[in-house]
Amino acid sequence: MAIDDLLNEHEQSERVRGWIRSNAIGLIGGVGLGLGAIFGWQWWQGQQTQAQMGVNARYAEVINAYEAGTVPADKGREAIAVIGKGNPTLGTLAALQLAKAQAESGKRDDAIATLRNLRDLDADLRPIVRQRLARLLIDAGKAKEALPLLDDDKNPSMLDVRGDARFALGELVLAQKDYMKALGLVDVGDPEHRLLTLKLIEAGGTPPHTEDKT
Repeated sequence: MAIDDLLNEHEQSERVRGWIRSNAIGLIGGVGLGLGAIFGWQWWQGQQTQAQMGVNARYAEVINAYEAGTVPADKGREAIAVIGKGNPTLGTLAALQLAKAQAESGKRDDAIATLRNLRDLDADLRPIVRQRLARLLIDAGKAKEALPLLDDDKNPSMLDVRGDARFALGELVLAQKDYMKALGLVDVGDPEHRLLTLKLIEAGGTPPHTEDKT
């Protein structure tokens, strides 16, 4: 190898060493920040996992209590608030189970209050909450308050409950319309179809003709 080449290599290596010395603090700091970000993210994920496990455990605990008919003195407000903060969907499911337990124990007004206090409902659970609340209101003689909750003309279950509310109010023609709409959205072989047919007849309506395909 030529002496000039050795000098060039030596100069290059010295330049590299000089650059490293000049930028050592920055390099170490950059690596430290990178590692800090990684460990910080892992710590945050661990905290989130632990928190979710705690929410899941609390949910399982209260559901077991509600299914056993045990309703807390504060009517479940504290437990549902804690669960809902960690997982809104589980909070709603816990409230639905609590309302069921309250209704079955003869505390219908408490069940109504439980469902009315729910906010920011999950899109999939919204119709279920509204239907159950509406049924409780109808049972309490407050069918008129139930009607605004039943606003989906494409949901057969909601139309069914709306027909019940109309029937309770003596609005038989409107009840018939709701039952008919619901029938059009339910398969003939579905048990709900037969129930809707019976309700329609009770409201004074005539079931739609269905051809025998057998």
